[in-house]
Amino acid sequence: MSQATVSGDAGTTGESGVVEQAQEMVQEKAEQAREGAASAVRQQVDERSTQVGSQVGEISGALRQTSENLRSQDKEGPAKLLDAITDRVEPMGRYLSDSDADRLLGDAEHFGRRNPWLVIAGGLTLGVAVSRLLKASSGRRFEELRGQGYSSRARQPSSPTRRDGGGLGSHEPAPLSPGAAAGNYGEVRS
Repeated sequence: MSQATVSGDAGTTGESGVVEQAQEMVQEKAEQAREGAASAVRQQVDERSTQVGSQVGEISGALRQTSENLRSQDKEGPAKLLDAITDRVEPMGRYLSDSDADRLLGDAEHFGRRNPWLVIAGGLTLGVAVSRLLKASSGRRFEELRGQGYSSRARQPSSPTRRDGGGLGSHEPAPLSPGAAAGNYGEVRS
């Protein structure tokens, strides 16, 4: 009997070793996939920030040129205003062009730590804007569905206080069942 337990333990140990190796391999593959995804995200952030930086640089160049044109037309007030805007836009374009993903992320983290209420307010504002956008687009999508034959009444139960205005107090009669239309409230004729 002792030989059976020893051989059973050896089989269990061998199986657990295979399971541990498989777990290690899965963990290594998961780590490689995570690193690959992080690298791809960093590369995308680098490319996009460089593109946005060059676009902001083009905008600041156009603002400078417009400012010079205004000065040549003796419009000093608007030219000074454009110069002030350009003085703020140019450094932002250079920052975006020159920064890599790690620097951008680090600066965003530092900004969030220094100004948490500003970040919360910005997130709230963004959330409200997105919800308004979704609400506006849902109305358009609903109208498209209605044009395709979708009826909101088919989905709503008949009740005296419906949201679509039907029922009590409405100028539109509530739909009647076949039995009610024939005057036979108790039985339905087919």
